[in-house]
Amino acid sequence: MKRRSLPTLAVTGGTGFVGGHLIRLARERGHPVRALTRAWRPPEDGVEWVEGTLDRPDTLHRLCEEADAVVHIAGMINGPSRDAFEQVNAGGTAAMVDAARAAGVRRFIHVSSLSAREPALSDYGWSKAKSERIVAASGLDWTVIRPPAVYGPGDRETFELFKMARRGIVALPPRGRFSVIHVEDLCRLILDVIPAEDSWSETYEPDDGTAEGWAHRHFARTLGRVFGRRAATLSMPRALLHGAAGIDRLVRRSRAKLTRDRVRYFCHPDWVAAAERRPPASLWAPQVRTPTGLRETADWYRAEGWLK
Repeated sequence: MKRRSLPTLAVTGGTGFVGGHLIRLARERGHPVRALTRAWRPPEDGVEWVEGTLDRPDTLHRLCEEADAVVHIAGMINGPSRDAFEQVNAGGTAAMVDAARAAGVRRFIHVSSLSAREPALSDYGWSKAKSERIVAASGLDWTVIRPPAVYGPGDRETFELFKMARRGIVALPPRGRFSVIHVEDLCRLILDVIPAEDSWSETYEPDDGTAEGWAHRHFARTLGRVFGRRAATLSMPRALLHGAAGIDRLVRRSRAKLTRDRVRYFCHPDWVAAAERRPPASLWAPQVRTPTGLRETADWYRAEGWLK
């Protein structure tokens, strides 16, 4: 009996942190992968790289040809203006929806963000909420996944927290709670929902299974224990963070990482995954305990020379 092949995936964001892990896991499971790349990449077993960008419809159509499902991960997390966020996060999503429909691809997995719950807080969240509306109106068999803070080997966003914890002091936003998820667990969910018809037209907020999320201080101290330290925590007032964002903008200009938009996002006190939006246990459950995942991630940073 001939074995039925797994769906071919058309992936955006495959050269990034989450996308790179997703492609590796998809290949391990046996999915053929077509992945978008800005620049030429050497051939890889099980991956066909398609040169293109979200603002070039012809390349997106080529990406979706012969695919069975689209996994849209690409997006902008740090931008200079609302227009920039809208162009990439909303406009890029609309372009991918159009490409999927033109190629006859019905299944569409959209990786959004918890920030979409509070679109008035930040331009980033506003653009992600708009992207979700575009997907919901697409007429496709869609699923939206809103990850909380994602960490794991190769991540440059949470790496700053690891560096601070290693020094023994972690600067934090004002008091609040948030959820986290290991990149491997997130990628397993993305792949698990593809064949699940019960997940059509659903919006999921996955996390690591920690009820009510993590208090900022608790997470920082857990991270400190990874380095054998009792990390001191410093809660930064909103006004001070806004000032720091202004300085970062002056110094690094368009490459600034701490923007006023991100300060508004960071200072929101509740970024905990909603219990009613967690994926059903029959479909998926987190496998990586956060203390273990943090330790393994720190080991990766050391091995790669990121932590001196």
